Amino acid sequence: MRLTKSLFSAAALAFGLAASLGAGLGAGAASAKETVNVGICVSWPGYAMLEVAKEKGLTGDYDLNITIFEDPLGGHAALAAGQIDVYGCTADYTPLVVERGTDVVNVAFLNPSYGVDHIILAPDTKVSDLKGKKVAAPQAYIGQLLMGLWLDSQGIGPKDVEWVNLNADEAVGPMLSGDLSAAYMYEPWISKVLAAQPGAKSVVDTTDPAMLKTGIFMDALYMNKNFIEKDRKAALAVLKARWDGLGYWHSHVEETNKLMAKFLQWPEEDINYVIGTNGKSLEGGIYMFDFDESARVCGVLDGEPPFGMANGSMVDTVALTNEWWIKLGLMKNKIDPAKGIDCSLMGDLVKAGYRQSFTANN
Repeated sequence: MRLTKSLFSAAALAFGLAASLGAGLGAGAASAKETVNVGICVSWPGYAMLEVAKEKGLTGDYDLNITIFEDPLGGHAALAAGQIDVYGCTADYTPLVVERGTDVVNVAFLNPSYGVDHIILAPDTKVSDLKGKKVAAPQAYIGQLLMGLWLDSQGIGPKDVEWVNLNADEAVGPMLSGDLSAAYMYEPWISKVLAAQPGAKSVVDTTDPAMLKTGIFMDALYMNKNFIEKDRKAALAVLKARWDGLGYWHSHVEETNKLMAKFLQWPEEDINYVIGTNGKSLEGGIYMFDFDESARVCGVLDGEPPFGMANGSMVDTVALTNEWWIKLGLMKNKIDPAKGIDCSLMGDLVKAGYRQSFTANN
């Protein structure tokens, strides 16, 4: 997986949203469309729904200028500087947004990893033998969080092992040579290691209920605070367009997967292996929150989110991520997690009557 106000009056907001929801956010207006600059941290299907909305005419009065950075930190820097307005990336960056005091907020959780991310244990290695051994994970990334959380569940602290800063592809060689006792991996590297090393095994992945419940292994949508303050109508339109794009995918999976493959320059079969073909999720891939599920995690819609997450648990997830970044040495201080989140946009859509709930297609 990958490595993230001034309000209208209540009456004006209600009127504006009701009109936009009823008429595709002003589609067909005579005036020129306003451009919103959107960033995507890496080529990944979970971040592609705004491209779907753009291609299918679901963005109303707004034209989306979408850039794929292939550089998560570079994209975050561009968002903080106001060079882009909206940014899709992993939610684990949210505590750093707060610590650094940038004009950035996480406005929605999009989709959790649903088995993409694994910890692979080397052959003839017992969990109890890991203390003092080398384990590989990319530093300051969800792989390090997954390794840390799993080790902790086994009674092994972050300081009990020797950390090696390697991504999945970089860890294959050291795993095969016996230099590593465990490593964070995702496909196709998992299959390569398991095939080449009889006895190697996956000991945990992100379908594990305990991992899903944390909410840590999540993609998110960030926005620049100044963009929200200066053009809240545009911010609401883009947020709605993202869910409308998701809804289009749910109803037209094969067509949309082809569209995403072209946009991301992926083979279509690889899109299918990550996001699935049932319009909801793929075990071993990702699970797409519909609007209602995401709104419940934000705490702006009644009801329980999936996977045992609590209503309004975005704040708790950011706090837990902050705690683990401290344990892993990336951060030193606790932050106020609420400062990294703005669920008011999701709340405005809920108040205007926007809903979206769907299960996998038959």
